Amino acid sequence: MTRPARPSAFSRLLVTPLRKFWRELTSMRTALALLFLLALAAIPGALLPQRDLNESKTETYIADRGTMGVWMDRVGLFDVFGSGWFTAIYLLLFISLVGCLTPRIWEHFTALRTPPVPAPRNLKRLPRHLTETVDGTPEEVAGQVSANLRGWRRTTREVPPGKAYPDGAVEVSAEKGYLREFGNLVFHFALLALLVTIAAGKLFGYEGTRTLVAGDDQVLCNTSTAVYDSFRSGAMVDGTDLSPFCIRVDDFEAEFLPSGQPDMYTSDVSYTTDVSAPEDEWKTGTIRVNEPLRLAGDRVYVLGNGFAPTFTVTFPNGEKRTQTAPYLPQDTSTMLSDGAMRFDTPAGMYPDEDERRKHQIAIDGLFAPDPAYHSTLLMSQSAIVNDPAVAIRVYVGDAGLDTGRAQSVYMLDRDLIDQGRLVRQASVNLNQGESTTLPDGTVVSFDGYKRWVSMQVSHDPAQNGVLISSIVMLAGLVVSLLVRRRRIWFRLVPAASDDGQRRTVVEVAGLARTDQAGWGEGFDEQARALLDGSRVKPGKL
Repeated sequence: MTRPARPSAFSRLLVTPLRKFWRELTSMRTALALLFLLALAAIPGALLPQRDLNESKTETYIADRGTMGVWMDRVGLFDVFGSGWFTAIYLLLFISLVGCLTPRIWEHFTALRTPPVPAPRNLKRLPRHLTETVDGTPEEVAGQVSANLRGWRRTTREVPPGKAYPDGAVEVSAEKGYLREFGNLVFHFALLALLVTIAAGKLFGYEGTRTLVAGDDQVLCNTSTAVYDSFRSGAMVDGTDLSPFCIRVDDFEAEFLPSGQPDMYTSDVSYTTDVSAPEDEWKTGTIRVNEPLRLAGDRVYVLGNGFAPTFTVTFPNGEKRTQTAPYLPQDTSTMLSDGAMRFDTPAGMYPDEDERRKHQIAIDGLFAPDPAYHSTLLMSQSAIVNDPAVAIRVYVGDAGLDTGRAQSVYMLDRDLIDQGRLVRQASVNLNQGESTTLPDGTVVSFDGYKRWVSMQVSHDPAQNGVLISSIVMLAGLVVSLLVRRRRIWFRLVPAASDDGQRRTVVEVAGLARTDQAGWGEGFDEQARALLDGSRVKPGKL
């Protein structure tokens, strides 16, 4: 006897392990495990601050947790959806679904072309079985049964005479529920399409945020990434092909419940998709919570809002400078906000450049829409505006306007204060319309406030694909759950009769995966209905 040839080392060490790995990866069990793992891996992205959404909050979170925060950052928990391990799970799931679904398409196509299987040799062994004797020849009964099995894939076979059936027999095989597997395939391929569209949206999409003061002259034109306070985009977006449009916030209104909780935010805006059009030709629209404005394929949302107090500085020579700056809320329930602003001295007031820089004005402090005082400490009782007030510190000196170094618009540079380049000249609480005078005669007045709105521009070219994929997924799932896969067989054998009447012994058997698939306690009644020629309701079969 000749021994089989031993596989080569290349086959044993590389081909065979790769084949086993591929089979495991493309199994439905592995695809389900990877889908669960993907959902599990997304949890940190929902619970932990993400660097691309709020970098300052993320850095504060890391600093508060010391070494643990550093290690969490190293493993990518603060950039989950851009991390290598999340991408690896995503790609493995994609490959697994493609690998396990592709063969099933061919199997389903083959099953559709294959006639129903012949009747088993012993129908009495099946869980649902019935034997009846009816009038007519096997051929006549078979024609009647086949006609009643409308909507089923069916075939009729003649069994030649033999030991089991000396006079021969006729068999009718029918099968129904092929749509179940089709719905299953549709569900999984729609899931695959969903993964592809989400990935495409991340590659070709972008999001930018910008703070605009309502009723001011500030305009957001979506022509460059430089116009945004923060901007993040996919790998295929370089910022040179943004959807062109301009938008301006005309008014902002906040509605509150009697309890003081916010009920609705409404922003009235003017916009145009022609960036060269004059502002008097712009259209008007309204943006509400969960009701974005759609422009040139982009969506414009209102993410946040706050107050922007207005201050006027009157210098000793009588010249005035007015400025409105957004203040950030410290508490969203009371909208007590803090912020800062800087004023340069008028041109020509100080001939010497160094002297001019020593007389710049800087203001920081708090804004309270509904003020309350604890001694001289300003607080806010609610977010509803009621005689607003500010608590400010006024500094004179070098505000850093000429250094060329980037500064926060919401706070003063503490280094300038610590170095004595900015010297506090006043600390005062002001109601709307009040002012304070500095020792050199400069007057700082609190004129009022405006509302600022944080606008987000979101571009996702795959959003329609995500929606369609989700709908198709749901439809495929419903079909796979509702359609029932069943088989039924009829064996028709001629019976002997003393009165010369032609009769047929009919054996009927049904097979389904579960009783819930259609062959319940009513199987006998359904089978008799097929034999006696009465019409069977579609729901029964």
